[in-house]
Amino acid sequence: MVVVNPRQVRDFARATGWLAKTDRVDAQELAHFAQAVRPSPRPLPQEQQQAIVSLVTRRRQVLGMLVAERNRLQRSPLPIRRRIEVHIRFLEGELKELEGELDDAIRGSPLFREKVDLLRSVPGVGPTTACALLAYLPELGQVGRKAIASLAGVAPLSWESGRRSGRRRITKAAGPGLGRQRAWLPWWP
Repeated sequence: MVVVNPRQVRDFARATGWLAKTDRVDAQELAHFAQAVRPSPRPLPQEQQQAIVSLVTRRRQVLGMLVAERNRLQRSPLPIRRRIEVHIRFLEGELKELEGELDDAIRGSPLFREKVDLLRSVPGVGPTTACALLAYLPELGQVGRKAIASLAGVAPLSWESGRRSGRRRITKAAGPGLGRQRAWLPWWP
């Protein structure tokens, strides 16, 4: 299997004259893209990796709900405020449970435990950042720093065309979970 950006495949299809969009055409477009571009294959995420990604994603969602409820609390009348406070306590409990499950999932795997311990040895990287890096950048430690910077969306990219030449700048995040959309492609060697 190969992970590719669906927008790239669609742009490739348009550039090669495939303007229609049906399931059959999509399948042909994917096969043509795989033949022409030959994206590098990567192993499928293992079950433990998927569990960690799910837990980190859910943690981020619960934190977002918690922030929203705390913001609502400030502007709500008293009868509603009590209900919001109950919901906030529930969300705080859910957050603690998620963090416990995440810690158990990482401590249950010697490989993940070693990676998290290594990440946490860096000044300023705490448990939350280490878990997010482990979940969203599984390539960390397997590819070079430039590839990781590009995956995370922090690599400066040139923006030039014709006579115009500009400074390199960092664009939108492109890493897994950070904005990159993925589509699975079967790989034919």
